[in-house]
Amino acid sequence: MDSTLSRATSTARQRRRLASRVRGELRDLSVQIALLNHRIGSHLDLRVTDLECLGLISRSGPMGPTALARHTGLHPATLTGILDRLERGGWVVRTPNPSDRRAILVQVIEGKEAEVACLFSGFDSAMDELCSDYADADLLMIAEFLQRSALAGRLATDRLAKP
Repeated sequence: MDSTLSRATSTARQRRRLASRVRGELRDLSVQIALLNHRIGSHLDLRVTDLECLGLISRSGPMGPTALARHTGLHPATLTGILDRLERGGWVVRTPNPSDRRAILVQVIEGKEAEVACLFSGFDSAMDELCSDYADADLLMIAEFLQRSALAGRLATDRLAKP
């Protein structure tokens, strides 16, 4: 019985170590992505938050400033400044919302996504090469893990935003 308990304790300890390693590696990845975004933003003369908002609009399609503020957790006044900078820089345009004449939509100007994509191409190529080492089933599991990790990050962010 003692050996069974000892194995269970050892297994639990190993599991905690592995989970801790995963969290550490995710934090390292987060730092590397932040540094990449900073470097790309510098090349484009964009602040990191501006680049993140541009990416969100690009991925989600045209959206209103209120929806963008909700997604980012940014104060509406801060978001207005970001949108003003992006518009002045020729990255986005504000257009009337066809379903609500009182509202506007923000959308990325056609062709601008290619400028950003070009700077991410080195990362994309490295990731393509890395993914080639994995079977489809493994990639599916990794993608689901990352999706669930992003959700965990959003939930943690939301909890911190509450007073």
